[in-house]
Parts: sequence; C-alpha cells; structure tokens
Amino acid sequence: MTDESHSPAPTAPPEPRAYPGVNWAGFRTLYRREVMRFWKVGMQTLAAPVVTSLLYMMVFVVAAHGARPPVHGYDYGAFVAPGLIMMAILNNAFANASSSLLQAKMNGLIGDFLTPPLNPLEHVAAFGLGAATRGVMVGAVAAAVIAPFSHLPISHPWAILYFGLGAALILGLLGIMGGLWSEKFDNMAVVTNFIIMPMTFLSGTFYLVERLPEPFRTLSHYNPFFYLIDGFRYGFLGYAEGSVLAGAVMTAGLVVALTSVCLWMFDTGYKIKS
Repeated sequence: MTDESHSPAPTAPPEPRAYPGVNWAGFRTLYRREVMRFWKVGMQTLAAPVVTSLLYMMVFVVAAHGARPPVHGYDYGAFVAPGLIMMAILNNAFANASSSLLQAKMNGLIGDFLTPPLNPLEHVAAFGLGAATRGVMVGAVAAAVIAPFSHLPISHPWAILYFGLGAALILGLLGIMGGLWSEKFDNMAVVTNFIIMPMTFLSGTFYLVERLPEPFRTLSHYNPFFYLIDGFRYGFLGYAEGSVLAGAVMTAGLVVALTSVCLWMFDTGYKIKS
C-alpha cells in the first residue's frame, strides 16, 4: 500500500513571462539578428551594392566626361551622386526586411519570430530598424567610394540625415509588407521589378524631372521617391526641384502610415498565422 502523503505534487506549467513595458531584451535580440544576418555575408550585402553604384558613376560620369553640361551650375557628377547613394539606400533597406521574412516563411521558421513574447510594435521596430541599418551602412560606404569622382559639397547636413534615415525606414517598412504579403520569390520579384525599381529610376536619379514632357513631369511629383531623392540632393547641393518642406512632411507621414499598416499585419497575423 503506497503512502500518498509523500507523493510529489503535480507540476504546474510555467507561467508566460510578463513584460509590463517594452521587451527590450527581445527587441535587441531580433534587431541584432537582422543586422548580423546581412553582416555575415558582407561581400554580398554591402560590397556588391557599392560596386554597382561605382559602376553607374563610371558609366554616367567618367565615361561621358565633358560630354554632359552642368546641371543648374553643378557638375553632372555632383548632381547624380546623391541619387546613386539614395538608390543604394532604398534598394538595400527593402531587400533586407523582405528577404528575411520571406525566407523565414518559405523555410517554415516564421514561428521563431512569433513565439517569443514580442508585441507587433517590437516586431516592426526590430525588422524596420534592421533594414534601415543596412540601407544607411550601404549608403555611407557608397558615398565614401563615390566622393572622389564627384567632389560632393555638403550644404545642409540635416537634410542628408533626415531624408537618408527616412528613406531607409520607409523602404524597410515596405520590405516588411512585401515579405509578409509574398508567398514565394516570384511575388517578391514582381514588387521589386514593377514597383520599386521603376519608382526609383523615374524619380530624377539621373536627370532633372523638369525636363520631362507632360504629363510625365506632373506625374513625377506624385512619386514619393522623387521627394526622397530631391531632399537628399538638397542636403548636398542646396538645390531642390520640388518643395523640401513638402518632402519632409511626406517622409514623416509615410513612416507613420506604413508603420500602422505593418502593425496591423503583425497584429492580425496576415499570411503568417494559420
């Protein structure tokens, strides 16, 4: 006959960890994961985009040296360099967040992000800031490499920082949306090839929008990438085609709007919860 008085008490399941405020440990871990993800393959994620920007610079400026007239008194190399730097920021910020989430979904690892006690805001902040970090780092290295060929002045440092960081955050948030929406790499290729790249190239990266015929000149002013590049170029040259104030307000508005959409997608489990 067993002595029930000495039988072990039933073990209760552990209580989930409660975070009354921000889960800083979880946020830092996920952000660090996003940064280390591209840092470990730096030749692909950092060096390759810089080489591409340098090749553009060689083709458009060095190879055509003397053949292109100044743009509003600025050497063509100085005019096109900010656009090339911004293009590197945009493309790499988008690629970081979108590829991270899409690869996790396709490999069945999306639960690794959803299981930890992180709320939607912490998810969005970690993925968005991780993408922005890559975009800013690529842009900084591209600027250092391009500078000897363009002799870039610096007129308004605040505009360089504001529009550079704003563009990196906007494309990082768009990358989150694209990664959550896409179900395979073909879907992401559609977004990249038919939305991101056309908006980048048709935003005044290599030319003055005012020289376009109508209605393309007017339509270009509805392209948000135009204001990002125009404001960024204003930081270097002190010249802008559009309104810098309108561009600054639009940048802040886009960050808030896209953050709200990303929060909704994580909160509802859009295409990541069965």
